[in-house]
Amino acid sequence: MATNDMLFSMADVGLYGPASVTWRVHSDPVMPLSGPRALLLQALQPDAMAGVAGSSGFRDDPWGRLHRTAEYVGITTFGTTAEAERAGARVRGIHRRLGLDDPHLLLWVHCTEVSSFLDVVTRCGLRVSDADKDRYYEEQVANARLVGLPTAPSSQQAMAEYFRSMRPELVATPAARQAARFVLAPPLSGRLAALRPAWFGVAGIGVAMLPRWARRLYRLPGLPTTDVGATAAGIALRTSLLALPEHLRHGPHYRDAMERLAS
Repeated sequence: MATNDMLFSMADVGLYGPASVTWRVHSDPVMPLSGPRALLLQALQPDAMAGVAGSSGFRDDPWGRLHRTAEYVGITTFGTTAEAERAGARVRGIHRRLGLDDPHLLLWVHCTEVSSFLDVVTRCGLRVSDADKDRYYEEQVANARLVGLPTAPSSQQAMAEYFRSMRPELVATPAARQAARFVLAPPLSGRLAALRPAWFGVAGIGVAMLPRWARRLYRLPGLPTTDVGATAAGIALRTSLLALPEHLRHGPHYRDAMERLAS
C-alpha cells in the first residue's frame, strides 16, 4: 500500500508541503488570534502605520482587509507553487502602485506577521521544538521572497536580533493607538453587532500576547501576569476548538490542499 508521503510526492505540495513546520503552524485553529497581534506590532513603525492608514482601506473595510490577508496566507501556505507565485506577484504589484515597496517596511511587515503566527500558536499549546521554530523561520524566507525581499531572519536568534534593532524607531503614535482601539472595538452593525463580545474576547487575547515592550508602548498592562493570563486564555480557546469536528477546525485552503494531495 502506498504511504501518504509517496502519494504526496506525486503532486505539487506548494512552497512548503505537509511535512513542513509551516503547515503545522498555519493549520492550527487559533491562527486567527495572531492577526490582532501582528497588526498592532506593524502599527508601531510610523511609516508602516501611515501606509496602513492611507492605502490599505483598513478603516473603510477592515473585514475585507483581514479576509484578504487570511486568503493570502492560505494560498501561499497550502496552494500550489504556481498559485503561491501568482499571489505574490499580485501583492508586489499592489505595493508598487501604492508606493509601499520599501524593503525596510516590507521586512518589518513580514517579521511582525510570521513572528506573531509562531508565537501565538505555540503559546496556545501547539508543541514545537526549538529546532522546529528555527526551521519555521527558515521556511518563511520563501514567503519573504514572494513579496520581493531577498532574505529575512531565518532563526529565533536572528528574529530576536531583528526586533532589538528595530526598537529605537518604534513608537505608539496617535494613529497607532487609534488603530489599537479600532482592532479591539471595530464598528459592527446589523447582525454582526451580536458578535461584538466574542470579537472583543478573541482580539483581546491576541493583543495581550504582544511582547511586553509593545504593550507598554501602547500603555497597556505590561506585567508578567498579563502574559500568564493571555496564555491560559489561549490554551483554553484552543482546547475548545480542537474539540470541534475536523472540517470546522481547518480553513478551506487546508482542506483543498489535502484533497488535492490525496487525489
